[in-house]
Amino acid sequence: MASTSAVRSGKHRRPSRMQRTTARAAGVAALTTTGVMATVASVPAFAAEPAPEQTGLIPVVTAGESVIEQIDDQVAVQKKAAYEEAAREAAAKKAVEEREARVRAAREAERKLLNAFVPPITGSYVSTGYHASSSLWSSGSHTGIDFHAATGTTVHAVGLGTVVEAGWGGSYGNQIVIKMNDGTYTQYGHLSSIGVSVGQQVAPGQQIGLSGATGNVTGPHLHFEARTSAEYGSDIDPVAYLRQHGVNV
Repeated sequence: MASTSAVRSGKHRRPSRMQRTTARAAGVAALTTTGVMATVASVPAFAAEPAPEQTGLIPVVTAGESVIEQIDDQVAVQKKAAYEEAAREAAAKKAVEEREARVRAAREAERKLLNAFVPPITGSYVSTGYHASSSLWSSGSHTGIDFHAATGTTVHAVGLGTVVEAGWGGSYGNQIVIKMNDGTYTQYGHLSSIGVSVGQQVAPGQQIGLSGATGNVTGPHLHFEARTSAEYGSDIDPVAYLRQHGVNV
């Protein structure tokens, strides 16, 4: 009977699931009560964390890094665009400054040119001086200077001015009188040809006529006078006048 009772009690049989679960719960409760649970918790079987693949953290981190990379790329593109825009603006500013400098230089050169004086005959010389005495002149002395020149030699305006007389001038023959930009007057006489008209503005070195032998002369040449007015008798030393304006004769 005793053996039969032992067999029936299941002494050698594996505990049922219910019994195992109950025993495990009782064991955990006992460990918790005795403070051993804290130690057991450090054992991997109790403390192991779920794998990242099970939490979805890797995709989140990867996505975050991708966004950061995109932002970095956008920042780099914006910086490059800002740099290029700044470079374009600097180049445009430099171009404007260079253009303005060229304009100023051109204006300054033009101003110097317009204020410059030149000889009335290129490569010539004074054949008769100022105030030379002779019966050929009604005043008894020469009111200007004569430049050696064959008939047809180009006559230039000595400086910037406006033509106030252009035509026959009696003993001067064909003549031109110009009011200069500084308020003085210059006169060109005995011309064979006149190439300007009254009211016309002329520049330094501009051709205004051709030399000749018209009027009261003994041969072809250019008679040149410097005056304080357009009228005869207001003459001043033409050599000193030209030298004052940088022309050596």
